[in-house]
Formats: sequence, structure tokens, C-alpha cells
Amino acid sequence: MSSPEVTRTDAPDEPPTELKRAIGPKLLLLFIVGDILGTGVYALTGQVAGEVGGAAWLPFLIAFAVATLTAFSYLELVTKYPQAAGAALYTHKAFGIHFVTFIVAFIVMSSGITSASTASRAFASNFAVGIGWEAEPGQILVVAAGFMALIAVVNFRGVGESVKANVVLTLVELSGLLLVIMVGLTALGKADFSRVVAFDTPEDKSVFLAITTATSLAFFAMVGFEDSVNMAEETKEPARIFPRIMLTGMAITGVIYVAVAVVAVALVPVGDLAASETPLVEVVRAGAPNLPIDTILPFISMFAVANSALINMLMASRLIYGMARQKVLPPLLGKVHPKRQTPWVAIIFTTVLALALITAVSLNPESNVIGVLGGTTALLLLAVFTVVNTAVLILRRDPTPEGAFRAPTAIPVLGAVTCLYLVTPLAGRDPLQYTVAGVILVVGVVLWAITYAINATMGIKPTRFSDPDTFSGSGPVN
Repeated sequence: MSSPEVTRTDAPDEPPTELKRAIGPKLLLLFIVGDILGTGVYALTGQVAGEVGGAAWLPFLIAFAVATLTAFSYLELVTKYPQAAGAALYTHKAFGIHFVTFIVAFIVMSSGITSASTASRAFASNFAVGIGWEAEPGQILVVAAGFMALIAVVNFRGVGESVKANVVLTLVELSGLLLVIMVGLTALGKADFSRVVAFDTPEDKSVFLAITTATSLAFFAMVGFEDSVNMAEETKEPARIFPRIMLTGMAITGVIYVAVAVVAVALVPVGDLAASETPLVEVVRAGAPNLPIDTILPFISMFAVANSALINMLMASRLIYGMARQKVLPPLLGKVHPKRQTPWVAIIFTTVLALALITAVSLNPESNVIGVLGGTTALLLLAVFTVVNTAVLILRRDPTPEGAFRAPTAIPVLGAVTCLYLVTPLAGRDPLQYTVAGVILVVGVVLWAITYAINATMGIKPTRFSDPDTFSGSGPVN
């Protein structure tokens, strides 16, 4: 009996795909902007200002430049291999080492969990401000944990994210940031723009070290652009529109971030920004004290970070499920609920890991919870970006399809060097970030070793990571 014919949904000159190519330039642009905007700028503006003083816009600008270098590498790879899977696929094609592919995939999953943990803490802080509750740190922890449990319930029930829903979420997230910028423009008489060019670094750090430390934090605000490569099989003419749209989307968010940072520092003293877990709420209060906007903004912020947390936990649980199905993690993690058809064990595992992270960091009296979790997310993803920039150069041995994007060789080299530098302690990272990242990776390696031993005993060989759809996420979103 002949096999059923697959209906092609791509144009004659596009790679074959079973998915419908329904995303054009406008929807792709909104997807990229919506992926980048979110928790980072809402939660970390004050922490960035605390490192460099009034010049808080500079780390965001440098983070944008570093992210753009890596974006060129992603563009070359996504137009060369227009499939879902992102970093895990590129790593496997470049190195062909099963364990290395696993590590990259697990790091991507881990970055999603730390990003969601950051978002849950930011959600709790904005919730307290929004209802006028002067909550103690322990109470904020309870709210954050409760929110993460709610995310798990929604994840378990099954959530279908569509491009149209992403458009709505993007507009809501964007409205909050535009609101901050508008407040700044209407409060020029109250603003002190002399602070914008003033460096005020910690006594134990040079200006350069303070800038790199702040950049390693600000980089969290730029993550998300790499997720768009998972839409390649559903994008019309990806080789033609991806380069232009991705760079345009990143430029839009970069301009917004710099504008928000300038307004924030001009309206609110740096010390007040750094001390607040809801810095943009402080900005609106200072610029428009007689308007109820400061009551609305915390809820807009909650909506933005809630969306980030949900998408990241969806991504993390599906990656764990995928790796279990590939026989590189215990099969138990690949179990699917018979009624809901969701990976319920993977959801429980990732939720427990997120709750443990939030609790452990929150109970450390010397840590800034949002700064540590957000910084750990950036740390993990910068490590992945280092690998991706290197993979670009290695994969140039493969034939390049006609019309595919090709970055100048210097760009991936510079991207790999800058990302690697920001991963190292030379960038002035909080040592707790390495501890958090290390514990997560140890958990992953232990699980892999157990699975490897069981498979070896039973004569089972792990799958070769050959199915791009196994890895449906490439990184965290903001």
C-alpha cells in the first residue's frame, strides 16, 4: 500500500514542510518584539542603574550590540537550516557529539526555568505594589511560589499559544513601556538629565568592570530573539524576510530599552531605582504623581511577566519531555497524561526545580533575588550563544543553499568572544549565579548518567537527536 501523500504548504522555491507557512513579515516582527519585551526591562532596570549609576542606558546598548552579533549567526543558521529546534539542532549538526547536544539542550531548558523564576518573583512584587500591600520578603516568596504553582496548573491543562494571542500580549507589554516613556516626556520639568551621563560605580569596581557587570544583567532583557528560529517552518520565504525582520525587531526593542533607561534615571534617583523591585512603577509615580497610572502599571507589568513565565515553563517542560523521549533522560519524565495529553511528569519536575530556585535564592539574605535569577538566565544563555557562534563557523563546511544569509566571518568570531567573556567571572558576575547554574547542570548530568547506565544495562541506544521537532524551544523569552 502506498504511503499517504503529504500536502505541501510551501512555495516551490522553499524547503518542504508539513507546517503551514502562515507568518508574514508583520506577524514575524510582532512575534520577535513580543518575545524580547518583558520581564528584563520591567524588573532589572534598577539593578542595572545600581551598577553604573545614571548611565544605565549604556549597558542596555552594549547588550543590544552583543545580542545583534549573535543574531547574525542565528540568521545564517536559520536560513541554512530552516527547521525548528534552534541551538540543539545547530550544536548536533556542528559537533555530532550526543552529550554536548544534551548539555546545550539542558542549558536552554534551565535558562527557561530561571527566566520563569525571575518572572514569578517580579509578578509577586508587582502584585504587592498593585494592591497596596507592604509585604515582607517571606510573603513575597509565598506569592511567587503560588503563582508558579498556578502556571503549572495551566501548563498541565494544556495551553495553545497562537500568533494572534502573541500579538495581543505584545501590545499590552509594549503599552507599559510606552507609558513610561510618555510620562518621561510630559515630565521634562521634573527630570534631571544631568544624571544620565553620570557614572556612579561601586567602590570595589572599576568603571569597565561595573559596565560589564551591568551588561551581563541587561543582557537578560535582550533574550527572546533566538526563539523566532522555531517559526522558520511556518514563515513565508524565511531566507528573504528573516534577516530584515529579526534585525528590525531587535532595533525597535533596543531603542525602547535605552529610552526607558534614560527616562527612569532622569526622573528617579539611582539609589531609589536600585532599591526597588518594581523600578518602572517608581518612575511613573515620580513623573505623574497625580495620575492613577502608577496603579495600572503594576498590573501591566504582572501581565507581561506572567506571559513570560508561562511560555518559559511550557518550553522547559517540553524540552524535558523531548529529551526523555530521546532516551537521554529517565523515561518517567516523558510520560503523558492520558486525558490532558500533556507531559505531566516533566511539568512537575520543572515546577519543583523552579520552586526550589526561588526559595533558595529568596532565603539568602545577601542576595538580590531578581538580579540573581535574571543574571543566571543571561549566564546560561550566553554560554549557549558562545556555542552557536562557534557552530556557525564549523557548519560552513556544509553546502549553503542559494539565497541563504551569510554573516561576515568577523561577526560570529566577535560574537563568540564577547559572549564567552560575559560568561566568565571577569565580567564581575555575582558568584551566586554560578552556584545556581552549577546546581541545575549537576542535576541534569546526574539524570543523564543514570539514564545512560540504565540504557547500557538494557542495551538501549539513545536516539540521535535527529528529529528537529523534539526540541521545540531555543531559549527563554522575556
